[in-house]
Amino acid sequence: MAHVIDDETIDYVGILAKLELDGEEKEKAKKDMAQMLDYVDMLNELDTDSVEPMTHVFPVNNVFREDVVTNGDGSEEALANAPEKKENQYVVPKTFV
Repeated sequence: MAHVIDDETIDYVGILAKLELDGEEKEKAKKDMAQMLDYVDMLNELDTDSVEPMTHVFPVNNVFREDVVTNGDGSEEALANAPEKKENQYVVPKTFV
């Protein structure tokens, strides 16, 4: 099925894509867009009833691990090295006045 793309459609697509096309570029764009739509029509003719839907061409598995609490966040060990601390926080000199 040959799709015919009109000037109004090309102008609208040009606005959406923020493109300024001259006359020759518009004609080429119309031809290219019609070819793309014809190709999609050709793909729609394929029998895909026995094809299982997929989200990716490669097998993708969940790589997340179980969330297990271990030794905490290590803040006590980090504060052990602090030259000065107050209420479980580092005490640092003022950086602005």
